[in-house]
Amino acid sequence: MTMDHAELTTEQVLKRDIPWETYMTTKLISGTALQLLRRYDKRSENQKASLLDDDGPAYVRVFVSILRDIFKEETVEYVLALIDEMLTANPKRARLFHDKSLANEDIYEPFLRQTALERQLVHTREKLARPKNQPSATENGEASDSKSKFTTIDDVLKGLVDWLCAQLRKPSHPARGIPMALNCLATLLKEPLVRSSFVQVDGVKLLIPLITPVSSQSSAPVASSQSNQQSIQLLYETCLCIWLLSYYEPAIDYLGTSRCLPRLIEVVKSSTKEKVVRVIVMTFKNLLPKGTFGAQMVDLGLPQIVQNLKAQAWGDEDLVETLNQLEEALKDNIKQLSSFEKYKQEVLLGHLDWSPVHKDNFFWRENINKFEENDFQILRVLITILDTSNDPRSLAVACFDLSQFIQYHPSGRLVVNSLKAKERVMKLMNHENAEVTKNALLCIQRLLLGAKYASFLQS
Repeated sequence: MTMDHAELTTEQVLKRDIPWETYMTTKLISGTALQLLRRYDKRSENQKASLLDDDGPAYVRVFVSILRDIFKEETVEYVLALIDEMLTANPKRARLFHDKSLANEDIYEPFLRQTALERQLVHTREKLARPKNQPSATENGEASDSKSKFTTIDDVLKGLVDWLCAQLRKPSHPARGIPMALNCLATLLKEPLVRSSFVQVDGVKLLIPLITPVSSQSSAPVASSQSNQQSIQLLYETCLCIWLLSYYEPAIDYLGTSRCLPRLIEVVKSSTKEKVVRVIVMTFKNLLPKGTFGAQMVDLGLPQIVQNLKAQAWGDEDLVETLNQLEEALKDNIKQLSSFEKYKQEVLLGHLDWSPVHKDNFFWRENINKFEENDFQILRVLITILDTSNDPRSLAVACFDLSQFIQYHPSGRLVVNSLKAKERVMKLMNHENAEVTKNALLCIQRLLLGAKYASFLQS
């Protein structure tokens, strides 16, 4: 297909006159199909809507049969444009393609064959994606009375994901390839199967370079304004894809090791477009409790950026509310980070004291998994303190902290036992200092009795 051909819009294609009678004469369409087409073709939107309401599956069958049996490019384009038109007017008409009367039709295969009609085909494929509440394995599976295996919705979605990723890597059209791919992905990534396929084909990394602030500089005002709007839409749909992926753990793992977060923060700092800011802030909210995202956000100055955003006048009440929620979540995260980092520094220095954090149950519940870092480094240092310190206060606090770990960590007893701590603590049960003896006893009790009875022990 030539570049000029690829630029044709649906409206331009539908201005063509297709010789339906000739196709019936050559038996490429049936007499019934001709009658349906005569009633439908070149009619007003209201007339077409009425016909689809009355006999939608019959028209779908005609459209699919033409795509399957006729290979003239202008005609194929025309039918694709008709389908695009009907779905654009009412996306719920996608259900017509899944009607029970079409159970013996492979409705996807004719679309998949039109590889030369990329722009129109992908636009149509996207709208043919499974309607809401449609099961993953569709009724158009393998017919009970047929030996041929039909194309399933899963086949289509996986193939489409591959094709869209190929467009992001090397677009077939310099101006429309990437925007079209992002537009489709922003819709299709709502589907769990698409998220899985997208991550499996390494698609997430293709989005990261597209997270770039939109420049407001221009030399040609009119042309630049249009270009700027297109760039904003491109950025929005890229960020929308990232937000959808922030609900999928395997994608989150990749996002955490990429430049995604710094790029999102650069965009949100300079963007004035509410929909862009909103989708990025919602992404931050999703990612904050995951892995090391919270620490990264603090290091990159997000708390101050959120304050700056809150000071702006936004018309979207949901955005204001989300900013408030993100601000509070960041404050809680900072508290946890600062308290644990402060605690960690205290342990690593080897001089322990009864600062409030040691007996703060909230601290232990919220930070217990951080004790697993670096192969339980903090626990190992606490045990080393038991072996090497001559300071009674440090020994008492170290015993108490080990008992806290046993109480709050799901595998606390096993971990402490595997690190050979029991013998060290038992030696301190006969220590001359009563504070050391008391906390060594508490630690041994929790070690022997386990978490089930730990709550009955008084410290």
